[in-house]
Amino acid sequence: MVSGKNDLYRIGAEASKLNFTGFWDWFVHVEDLSFHWKTQPTYVLSQTTFIVGGIFTFIHALKHGGRLPYLWFGIILHGLIVEALSYFLPDVDNFWHSQTPIILLGRRLPLHILLLYPVFLYNASIAVAKMRLPKWSEPFAVGLGVVLIDIPYDIVSVHFLHWTWHDTDPNIADRHYWVPWNSYYFHATFAASFIFWFHFTRKLICKTKEKWQPDTFPREFACTILTGLLGVPGGVLMFLPIYHPLHDNYRVHSEVTFFILFAIFLLLIWLGMRNTNQKEFQKQVELDWSTGLLLVHLLIHYSLFLAMTIFFKPEDEVAIGLKEPIGSCDEYVDVYTTFGQV
Repeated sequence: MVSGKNDLYRIGAEASKLNFTGFWDWFVHVEDLSFHWKTQPTYVLSQTTFIVGGIFTFIHALKHGGRLPYLWFGIILHGLIVEALSYFLPDVDNFWHSQTPIILLGRRLPLHILLLYPVFLYNASIAVAKMRLPKWSEPFAVGLGVVLIDIPYDIVSVHFLHWTWHDTDPNIADRHYWVPWNSYYFHATFAASFIFWFHFTRKLICKTKEKWQPDTFPREFACTILTGLLGVPGGVLMFLPIYHPLHDNYRVHSEVTFFILFAIFLLLIWLGMRNTNQKEFQKQVELDWSTGLLLVHLLIHYSLFLAMTIFFKPEDEVAIGLKEPIGSCDEYVDVYTTFGQV
């Protein structure tokens, strides 16, 4: 049994259950940074990069104002809901993060993961906004933009055991460099859903005409909450027409279902670009210092994960934390799809 932090953070310790001393011990835990740097330095570097990226995106949102601060906080809410549901719903509880200096929700949610969402979604949204696509096309471009930012993180981080995936879950069994193809599908669809609801709820509720011009605080706040809540079901719905029928009924590989989704998204982006006002598209975009922060961080983001593959080795690191429970190989657990299929 693991009864406290001393056992959980002891290298080589094994346990079947984690006990907490109270709500706050379950909700948030702080651990010595030096321990994590000693055991898993690449993870500390990754965390630092995402925390810095989260701060940079927040600075950009405050600098430009308008609806961007609501976009930033809505993304944080969306990320919190996605992560919490992943930990508390058994059918999607299929990954486990290594421990971090600050970790939430029963040692499951590292702080930097909350800031990962604006690094992915906010950056992609700002980049796509400069393309001036029609509103119906924009969410799909943001979805693919998020995948582009995610790919090096997903591949390299799992290689260094920054988290582990469930070994036998059929929904994530098909892998690309040990990354489930459905991880890319998830990022594309959930990001597209979030951006759709972000703008659609404002079209319904707010009275301002300009895309990024804010309305009153109560209306903007209501739209932000609705967007955070609706992003998940909207993303789940996009699994229904492609992934579940083809994969669950006909055993089509998840790589195929992802590239079908990719092709559809790409087609919708292309159609949107053909419908873009060329004079509007050709306008010069002014870059200020806060936009420079976003560009610098993306350069650091890609460079870091490239450097990890060159200068670090996974076998030199120790991944501390919760892992997939070990059970009998003769026992099977039903996994239910969105259709209710087993």
